[in-house]
Amino acid sequence: MSPEAGREAADDGVRLQKLMAAAGVASRRVSENMIEAGRVQVNGEVVTELGRRVQETDLVSVDGVAIQLDTSRRYLMLNKPVGIVSSLQDDRGRPDLQRFVSRYDERLFNVGRLDAQTSGLLILTNDGELAHVLAHPSFGVLKTYIAKVEGRVSPQTIGRLTAGVDLEDGPIAADKARIIGQAGASETVVEITLHSGRNRIVRRMLEAVGHPVIDLVRRQFGPLHLGTLAPGEIRDLTKAELGALLTISRDATSAGADTDATEAD
Repeated sequence: MSPEAGREAADDGVRLQKLMAAAGVASRRVSENMIEAGRVQVNGEVVTELGRRVQETDLVSVDGVAIQLDTSRRYLMLNKPVGIVSSLQDDRGRPDLQRFVSRYDERLFNVGRLDAQTSGLLILTNDGELAHVLAHPSFGVLKTYIAKVEGRVSPQTIGRLTAGVDLEDGPIAADKARIIGQAGASETVVEITLHSGRNRIVRRMLEAVGHPVIDLVRRQFGPLHLGTLAPGEIRDLTKAELGALLTISRDATSAGADTDATEAD
């Protein structure tokens, strides 16, 4: 934040258009146009006056999409490779996430977990509220996985996955499942979408229906797609991606879902 903005913040906040520009939403002039056009909301109320002052903690959205005014927050997407444990400091000395986050000044942590043999999309951030919403199954944020499994999966088996299978820690059903194709004579590629956060749940579901997993990749987490990000690569979320995540987080928080869960697929 600039010295001028800092002086304003010490008073009664910073002008909305200034914080929007500092957050990278648009230039100050364009931000002013957005405000005057009634496209900006602060804490759920449409704001049209240019003199409105806000704090970084106020909830601001443009065209219904949330924006982050607090520039100290960081949001990253990692394509976690196989063999990396989802920990910032593994107490058993195994390869962990520290190698990917050591270049950043912020103290980052992973949102949920992927087991060491599962690769794919992992979010890293220093935003605890967002992390809680994304990781907790009660908020219903969907994750999509691509699994190569042993055997030829039948449509009837897909039906079992979506109807529900019984595991040692209780029944579980996929939100969606489909066959993508065959990988040779005795292997099948399937796509599974679910919001559960139970430990190794995708592997255990597929094993329960007779198709042990050979390879597992998380391709999607809520509105985020892995895209062409290569294994081991990490990048900041785009403004559009971050806006989608923040909107989910704020909507879910206002709905008042319950708390406390972990995830490890």
